[in-house]
Amino acid sequence: MAEHPDPDDVVLSSHERLALRSIEAELSCDRRLARRMRGEPGSRLWLPLSVALLACASLFLVAMGIHTSDPVVIWCFAAVWPFTLLQAFRLLCRARTGTDRLTSWL
Repeated sequence: MAEHPDPDDVVLSSHERLALRSIEAELSCDRRLARRMRGEPGSRLWLPLSVALLACASLFLVAMGIHTSDPVVIWCFAAVWPFTLLQAFRLLCRARTGTDRLTSWL
C-alpha cells in the first residue's frame, strides 16, 4: 500500500497558489473567524465564570427577597434570573456539543 505524501511537500501550480491566496485573503477579512481560529484559551473561562456569578447573585437575591419581602429585591431577582438561566443553558449546550454556539443568538 502506497503511503500518502507529506502535505508539506506538495507543489502547487501558479494558478492554484493564486486561488489559495485569494481564499486566504477573503478568510482573513472575517473577524469572527479569525478570533475563533486564534483559539484564545481564556475566552472559554468567561461563560462558566458568568454562570457561577449570576447563580450566586440569584441565590443571594432570592434569599434576601424571602427574608425581607422587599419588592425591590424581588424585582432585582426577577431581572437577574432570566440571564442566569440563559447563560446556564449556553453552558450546557457547550458541554454537550463542545462548541461555543448552538445558534447565532446563543
